Amino acid sequence: MANLKKTNKTAKRGGRQTSKEKKATARKASSSRREKKEKIVPEAAEGISEDVSPVLKEKELEKENGSKYFEAVGRRKTAVARVRLFTSGEKEILINNKKYQEYFPLFSLQKIVESPLEKLNSIGKFGIFIKVSGGGITAQAEACRHGISRALVLLNQYFRKRLKKAGYLTRDSRMRERKKFGLKRARKAPQWSKR
Repeated sequence: MANLKKTNKTAKRGGRQTSKEKKATARKASSSRREKKEKIVPEAAEGISEDVSPVLKEKELEKENGSKYFEAVGRRKTAVARVRLFTSGEKEILINNKKYQEYFPLFSLQKIVESPLEKLNSIGKFGIFIKVSGGGITAQAEACRHGISRALVLLNQYFRKRLKKAGYLTRDSRMRERKKFGLKRARKAPQWSKR
């Protein structure tokens, strides 16, 4: 009976709906959409293959092998270094799948990478795998140092005091300043002419 009254009222108004009626129809439509989504989601989950993410697969393999690692990220200027510190396995430092002596041919850069381990007298005690990108070679070496230091602190909190005192845990915030219009570089101005 109530439905007949509603239809009669809308017919009298020339087929227009009131705001209450509009809200009611919108609620019904949204609830039906939700029901459809709930029905679709389980079916879609079944269809997804297991080889979704290579990163997850890599971590699963490492869990199976039983090699535990501590992961940290080091940064300097625009260089970013992802560091994994392994407590077991081969005790060498690999940067982008190369030994760090090959990747950084300069002795000073090799010393920068070794410095956190040298500070803790633990050279040759950990396996370190680093993926570094961006920046120049000095920035990359310092990003590696920052990442190794952070990973060592995750391994043992007591290392923090010595590494912090040496300044290896501080993210060096100095970045290249942007070029300004009207100038040649960030601050260098064109030669000034009086006339």
